[in-house]
Parts: sequence; structure tokens; C-alpha cells
Amino acid sequence: MSFGPPFGTIAHSNFRVNPVGQASRSLLERSLRKWGLAFATAAVAASWGTAPTDAEARSQLAAGTVSLTALPAEAQATERLIRAGGPFPFAKDGSVFGNRERQLPSQTRGFYREYAVPTPGQRHRGARRIVCGGPPPRHLEVCYYTEDHYASFRRIAE
Repeated sequence: MSFGPPFGTIAHSNFRVNPVGQASRSLLERSLRKWGLAFATAAVAASWGTAPTDAEARSQLAAGTVSLTALPAEAQATERLIRAGGPFPFAKDGSVFGNRERQLPSQTRGFYREYAVPTPGQRHRGARRIVCGGPPPRHLEVCYYTEDHYASFRRIAE
């Protein structure tokens, strides 16, 4: 004789028969279903979020500025290469940065370009980048530094 899972099977009725033969719906099962759905819904809603507006992005960046001299030596060297027009160590340096995360103020496509900042001990590009806006190389309007692969930016102050 088989009784199935310990709490019965999922059915569309208001009660289930547990292995002992009692018609009930366990309090634990009801609570898990109710709160599990609520937490899952809240988690999905929170993960969607909304992208920051231009004003929000500008205010976040205003709080996060860094002087060029305070950046790591590799970032300072990369910034000098950007202003000189290269040559760059990575093939993707100078490619268009799409700003899909909307962390930077909105601009037309092609305004921002990204450059990898070498990370000591890593053979690949790593997470550090400098993103500059404006016509490269000598007429850059603004540059930003990220050490966490676009999760946050700090404006580089001249």
C-alpha cells in the first residue's frame, strides 16, 4: 500500500489525506505556500527595479569624484594613453560604451568609449575601466573610473 509524499499530493481540493488518513492541510504547508509566494514576488519585483534618471545618475556621480592622482598607477597610465590616442594594450580599447546600465548621464550612442585598466597579476582585461565621453582623443569632455566592471563609477577630476 502506497501513501505518496508525506503531506499528500498537490490537488485542487481544500483538504488532503495525509499518510495517517486524516483529512487536513498542515499549518506548515499553508504558511510555506502563502509566504513563499509573497517572498518570491517581492524578490522579483525588487530585482526589476528601475534605471536611474539622468538627474539621479548625475547626483550619484557628483558624490563620487576622484582625482587622477588618487587612481592606481595603471589607471593614470591608461588615461595618458587615452589622451595621446594610443597605442592601447587591448584590442577592445576605444570601443563604444553603450551605458546600458544607465549609470552615466544619457548621451547619444558613440559618445562614451571604454578602455581597460590593466590589473596586476591578471592576464585578461579584468574589471577596471575608464570610460570617456566626447570626441577622442584630445577633446574629451569627461572621464569616469570603475573598478567593479560598471557597477559604480567615479568621475575623474582634472
